[in-house]
Amino acid sequence: MKHLRFANGRALAAALLLALPLAAQQNNGITQQMGEQILNELRQIRMLLEKQNRPAAPPPEPLSARAKMALDGVPMLGDKNAPITIVEFTDYQCPFCQRFHVTTFPELKKKYVDSGKARFFSRDMPLIELHSNAMRAAQASRCAAEQNQYWTLREVMSANPDKLGLDQIVNFGSDLKMNVEALRTCISSEKYKASVQADVMEAMRIGATGTPAFLIGKSTPEGVDGELVLGALPMAAFDEKIRAVVP
Repeated sequence: MKHLRFANGRALAAALLLALPLAAQQNNGITQQMGEQILNELRQIRMLLEKQNRPAAPPPEPLSARAKMALDGVPMLGDKNAPITIVEFTDYQCPFCQRFHVTTFPELKKKYVDSGKARFFSRDMPLIELHSNAMRAAQASRCAAEQNQYWTLREVMSANPDKLGLDQIVNFGSDLKMNVEALRTCISSEKYKASVQADVMEAMRIGATGTPAFLIGKSTPEGVDGELVLGALPMAAFDEKIRAVVP
């Protein structure tokens, strides 16, 4: 697993570099703090690549930008019978994921999910070589689901990628009136680590090399048949992709 993550390092760095100009164009949706987080992300990737004793192998080219995915048991928002499915692979410590959730997700949810046109699934892809707290946060979201607070804790963590230590997550749970002792015990037990790792393997299977990544397509009885899209896209890009699915 670790080798595969490092082998994808150049692809991830390229994706981040491509996303940076887009962020600069949307000054009204990105704060100075978020901009600094993005720059820090790029510096970390560069350091990781420079530490390797040999050049990183190029990532394998995906056979297709399309993929099918089963979604049984994956957390979902919206109408289960909606004709369009959007699956996000996220890393709670990723500044690009934060930017998506702060600037695009509220409008996407209002326009497509709340209206019944699309259903939204959330899966995890913690980039553990870059983000020491991402695996913990991914497991915390599953622990929150035990108290029917998956989406509420997810929203708070997505907006605070720099506050994902164990005590900080438990404090978020306290603010949400959760049973904090049960939450802490669940997170510390790492009972959902294998489940998170299964999400990572699924992301790699479809060719996702960075976060956020999305699979957007037609709903199927098993899940989704769609197109893989990478990056913190603006709302206009989601409009375009969704119109391609259902004109």
